[in-house]
Amino acid sequence: MNLELSEIEKAAQRLAPILHRTKIELSKTFSEMSGGSVYLKYENQQKTGSFKIRGAANKITALVERGEVTSVVASSAGNHAQGVAYASHVNNIPATIVMPKSAPIAKVAATEGYGAKVVLYGDCYDDAYNKAVEIQEKEGATFLHPFEDYEVMAGQGTIGIEILEDLPTVDIIVVPAGGGGLLAGIAACVKQINPRVKIIGVQAEGAPAIAESFKTKTHVVSETVKTIADGIQVKSPGVKTMELINRYADDVVLVSDAEISSAILLLLERTKQVVEPAGATTLAAVLNGKIDVKGKKVACLLSGGNIDVSFINRIIELGLASRERKLKFCTTLLDIPGSLEHLSHALAAASANIVMVQYDRMSSDLDPNEAIIHIACEVGGREHGQRVISKLEKSGYNVILE
Repeated sequence: MNLELSEIEKAAQRLAPILHRTKIELSKTFSEMSGGSVYLKYENQQKTGSFKIRGAANKITALVERGEVTSVVASSAGNHAQGVAYASHVNNIPATIVMPKSAPIAKVAATEGYGAKVVLYGDCYDDAYNKAVEIQEKEGATFLHPFEDYEVMAGQGTIGIEILEDLPTVDIIVVPAGGGGLLAGIAACVKQINPRVKIIGVQAEGAPAIAESFKTKTHVVSETVKTIADGIQVKSPGVKTMELINRYADDVVLVSDAEISSAILLLLERTKQVVEPAGATTLAAVLNGKIDVKGKKVACLLSGGNIDVSFINRIIELGLASRERKLKFCTTLLDIPGSLEHLSHALAAASANIVMVQYDRMSSDLDPNEAIIHIACEVGGREHGQRVISKLEKSGYNVILE
């Protein structure tokens, strides 16, 4: 079965009074870094903080129009949960949301804040899905699948209409992919309007089921998934979504957690935008050469901004490390007063900022009057880090990188 453009256009009409029309803007910084004209679609600024409200609100509104719903149940890693909770609240419909135990606290709290009942179950989306099906069968509620539903996909596909209206000369649209509803919806929409535009999906290396399914044209299920991008941490993509992705998408690429972290950090620094890991995968793919964008107009969909504040520090640390802005090393010092001061002066002279110091006096290889010191410091990048190491070695320190 196909997802017809008319259904996506109908979804756009339903959603117009509910949603924000999120902006799309050219980033000169990321354009210079990539060699293409990079536009950012700020869906992280959407109501509930992500694109998911589009599919959820379209589905619930359609059910209400047909008189087919009295209560709903859904499973979600977080963003679909908030979309369902918000849309249910608007329509005065009770909602139960099953989320993985690992779901960010901020997403759980936001979902409950919209009036939904939250059940925490399992370690990933697929575990939560099985529990939601169990609840649906027991209570007789209407189950709202986060991606394996044409009306949900139609809602997500409305992003494609907006991008083509606001940037009609776009060459490439880059879309995050987990279960595949967003990629399927946008690909089906855009290709039916302008087949010239390339649609590229992006997945995390630790959850690559769609990329492998697309490559092999078989339905691949990952045995395990592990990535910081919780929003796309899905073991098994949808059957319906993969049919549309295989029909309409041009490619699906992978990015590492380090690349995602670096992109989040860049977005914070250069655009002042808070973007969750799944939403930053598109920019990560462009900036790390996974997609050839040179001389092209490319739209990167920043699909969400719901990131746990307590998690941001870890993301920043990973981002700094991946961009070689954090230097970690150890060296041996005489265990006497003044040794650490001498080392800190050498680092200061090289403009390195110390953020961690740890002594080790217990190693069996040490002389009684020596200590190993572990240092972490902030530097400006690879070249600066190399200058710091060179200066330390010229000062007589044996530097071992960690």
